[in-house]
Amino acid sequence: MQASPTRRIQPLNWLLAAVPVAIGLEIAHADGLWIFIASCVAIVPLAGLMGRATESLAESLGPGIGGLLNATFGNAAELIIALFAIARGPHMYPLVKASITGSIIGNVLLVLGASIFAGGLFYKKQTFNRTAASMGATLLALASVGLLIPTLYYEVYRVSAGLSPTDIANIESLSEEIAVILAVVYALSLLFSLRTHQHIFAGPEVEQGPGAHAEPEWSRRTALLVLVAATAGVGLMSEFLVGSVESAAGSLGLNQVFIGVIVVAVIGNAAEHSTAVLVAVKDKMDLAVNIAIGSSLQIALFVTPVLVLAGYLLGHPLDLHFSLMEIVAMVIAITVVALIAMDGETHWMEGVMLLAVYAILGLAFYHLPRAALERELQP
Repeated sequence: MQASPTRRIQPLNWLLAAVPVAIGLEIAHADGLWIFIASCVAIVPLAGLMGRATESLAESLGPGIGGLLNATFGNAAELIIALFAIARGPHMYPLVKASITGSIIGNVLLVLGASIFAGGLFYKKQTFNRTAASMGATLLALASVGLLIPTLYYEVYRVSAGLSPTDIANIESLSEEIAVILAVVYALSLLFSLRTHQHIFAGPEVEQGPGAHAEPEWSRRTALLVLVAATAGVGLMSEFLVGSVESAAGSLGLNQVFIGVIVVAVIGNAAEHSTAVLVAVKDKMDLAVNIAIGSSLQIALFVTPVLVLAGYLLGHPLDLHFSLMEIVAMVIAITVVALIAMDGETHWMEGVMLLAVYAILGLAFYHLPRAALERELQP
């Protein structure tokens, strides 16, 4: 396993200065907008440290356990932010749901688009493992079905016959049952990719043999300490971020869905986004595609079930009823990435097209009317 380029992104460490700034602003009860901005900036390097620590552990523990660690902690920052939002109650659920769809959309459009565009500036044509990419796109399509059904249920019966409290409870039960199915599929996908069909997902650096193995950046003890400290830091910054998001949204004139889909999703994945672009520039498009699609799969098949379970345990069930705009955007994004994965080749114009689709969807979310969103998302 080759050492990840994230360990070379040392300039990110300068952003750690935002951690004491955010703490100081929170203690001083400063304006929510400034706390929100400082917390967002602080989460970026902390998420990067979590990634580096996880990769060091993965390199020292072997590919099997390492793959599981990467899968579990790959989207830890988004998961922590969403868990803190869930703990604050149902009024924050639009933000939680938006962060789910935003992470999926952002990874397959923004991250993959930026990677393809950056790589295309240096290489006329880049190739990747079409079989692995198509497998990921198919799993994303399955996940989109699971996330679409509760919304379809709500919209169809709201129009035709109205929804009683029993029907709303059915949406919550349906969401929990779908979450279980998604979690099972995720576990089986790990078994498939890490054990039974590992050769399909082996990139050139794996196929080169033992000589390609790199030493871990940190010792196992150091990596564990960094992982624990960074996770605690992300948790604290997430508490600040969630506590100030409503004030920031009011100051900026933004709706919760836009903040979740665009802002929170980008912040939580910033370090991973940088990694995908860097490896694409080095002509490792296989890894860039795996980062983008794999991160979306973790959100859809792992993070989403965990959040639904958390809502159930807290006594405030989180249903999978999204706004129609979120569902449409997610289906569009997955369709586009499936088309990209078909030929196993990329060039810079494909990156431009992906980024253009992301920009168009971002504008649509920015202009969503608040009143209509509240009626749609709160039965």
